[in-house]
Amino acid sequence: KQWYQRRVRVVMIVADDMGYQDVGFRGSNILTPNIDRLAKEGVILENHYVLSVCAPSRASLMTGRYPIRTGFWKGNLNPVEKFGLDLNETLLPEMLKRNGYSTHGVGKWHCGTYSWDQTPAKRGFDTFFGLFFGGQNYTSHRNMAFDWLDFRENYHNANGTFVDHI
Repeated sequence: KQWYQRRVRVVMIVADDMGYQDVGFRGSNILTPNIDRLAKEGVILENHYVLSVCAPSRASLMTGRYPIRTGFWKGNLNPVEKFGLDLNETLLPEMLKRNGYSTHGVGKWHCGTYSWDQTPAKRGFDTFFGLFFGGQNYTSHRNMAFDWLDFRENYHNANGTFVDHI
């Protein structure tokens, strides 16, 4: 098949607090052979402008809009905030699914959880393994700044499939 007839694979890596040259392919002393290989064989997107905190940047990446257009201009969400990406907004994983891709999220969501419809499995991801908010310990799920846990039980996607186990 011609290159334009093949479905491309899409792997997006969002790394909070990583410096521009903190990967091997940029000349760093930090060894990142797998990321270097992905960069060599793929496409590097270098012009995604971000805010100083993660949630607005994630909202922008998921929607393709500037953070101020998503309502995330004010900064990060806290666990009790009744806010998230507008449910009428089509997100990148939803668009990929419409075009025949399977979608999987690993890491941090931080785009709203005030209802189950705001969570990753209801926003286009087939599976999601990770945390809903920032500043959390990956093993205890306890937030490092506040005394709350990221609890998820019976977390199912739109088809009823349990989605937070690897």
